[in-house]
Amino acid sequence: MTELLLANAQVYGDGAWQPDVDAIAVRDGVIVGLGPSAELTGLVPSADVVDLDRGWVLPGFQDAHIHPVQAGLEMNACNLADGDGLDDYVATVAAYALARPEAEWIVGGGWSMDAFPGGVPTAAVLDRVVSDRPVFLPNRDHHSAWVNTAALELAGITATTPDPADGRIERNDRGEPTGALHEGAMELVRRHVPRPSDDDIARALQTAQAHLHSLGITGWQDALVGEGLGMPDALNTYLAAHRAGTLTAKVVGALWWDRERGDEQIAELVERRARAAAAGFDAGSVKIMQDGVCETFTAAVVEPYLDRHGHPTDNHGLSFIEAADLAHYVQLLDAADFQVHIHALGDRAVADSLDAIEHAVTVNGRRGNRHHLAHLQIVRPEDLPRFAELDVTANVQPLWACLDDQMADLTLPFVSAAAREQQYVFRSLVDAGARVAFGSDWPVSSPDPILGIHVAVNRVAAGSDAEPLLAAEGLTVGEAIKAYTRGSAFVSRRESTSGSIAVDMAADLAVLDADILSIDSRQIAAVRVTRTYVAGRLVHAV
Repeated sequence: MTELLLANAQVYGDGAWQPDVDAIAVRDGVIVGLGPSAELTGLVPSADVVDLDRGWVLPGFQDAHIHPVQAGLEMNACNLADGDGLDDYVATVAAYALARPEAEWIVGGGWSMDAFPGGVPTAAVLDRVVSDRPVFLPNRDHHSAWVNTAALELAGITATTPDPADGRIERNDRGEPTGALHEGAMELVRRHVPRPSDDDIARALQTAQAHLHSLGITGWQDALVGEGLGMPDALNTYLAAHRAGTLTAKVVGALWWDRERGDEQIAELVERRARAAAAGFDAGSVKIMQDGVCETFTAAVVEPYLDRHGHPTDNHGLSFIEAADLAHYVQLLDAADFQVHIHALGDRAVADSLDAIEHAVTVNGRRGNRHHLAHLQIVRPEDLPRFAELDVTANVQPLWACLDDQMADLTLPFVSAAAREQQYVFRSLVDAGARVAFGSDWPVSSPDPILGIHVAVNRVAAGSDAEPLLAAEGLTVGEAIKAYTRGSAFVSRRESTSGSIAVDMAADLAVLDADILSIDSRQIAAVRVTRTYVAGRLVHAV
């Protein structure tokens, strides 16, 4: 039996600090008492006593949509995620390649579209620093890749290469490829990239987990477990880490739905879920990617995208799965008691996904499988109440809800007037009764929940002097914390054991260095996590 007493603390409880609680008693990873320290010592007489120096204790954050293994691989490779513009990116690639003359390929990623004119990088820039071997660098959202001429040549991509049905090759006015590949076109090069080894993947998981714990994150839903979008299948990695005791976070794996196949894959998903369950790992979710992203005009939208002169085009984005097929697949997955986790970014994708879940409910009845739609950049007003009606969770990424360069330059000028007023409508979803969970989509964007809370409340990025993006769609700090804790715990089916600070709940905790509830909301981003506990185990401290 292990006992722990966290004393001299400020303890959070349902939107406020609990005035009569300054200590948390923990036995075998579970909270057994809350109150004044003097009243709890008898509950845990053999406890290790930790003085938190009046630290502010929240439930541990849980990320409802994240790709930690891919993020870890990029952190351990040519990592551009922390770069500040094109010059930084080029310098990082050059230094990485110079230090690894033996590497057959230069891989990594994490660049931001707003660093390039029109959001589009070119091979010519990469060729100046790496011309002797191929380079393949996905951007932060993994919907585009930056490649050099060697990579294009190795893949045989020329002016005569047709665009795949689910993607696009960027070209010059002569039709020649220029070095950017979108969506399915990425596969033309990615299929030639050497796969990471099992050791690479295992190391990536540990790198990512340590980083996430440092941000107060105690659990997550991995939004792509399988072979998809160039990400390696990490199921065996998770199972091995769980068996070895090195998986300290609480994780649900969302198994990847291969959009090139049909319902014949459900039997395989059932087998993978059973194999994971036998090892004590939850792989009871299935991830379906229904559309792309607005910046590449591949998010599925109701009203067409606009051209550079503000005129409507005939482009409504991409639906990777036809609406009727999506409804059929979701109904079968629901009948098999899978949770369905759908990437739906444009308003047409959102509507089609809600229709699919409604079809499943009509055919199967309400089975309580906690389906959720991720991203939700554009939601039509008529679809807002459907989330509550169908008990569908809005799994949103708060860090994106701001007027950054990518939004201002690459999105708003090219979507309809109605869509501009429906960008990340968090307040409207909450007011319509929707259950909300927060995630990061890391490595697409930072996994730091504090930064996410800052934007969810202010609708402005930390340090930015931009105008708020639809300021009326902001949340309170308490609502944002709930989305990162109880909301995310719900979609991962652990709200009865985690996500709040109460007796009989797991001691999954994040300790902050400031009162996030009372400080000026413009200072939220300055708050730091000083300690993180998972089931009473200290997994991060500064």
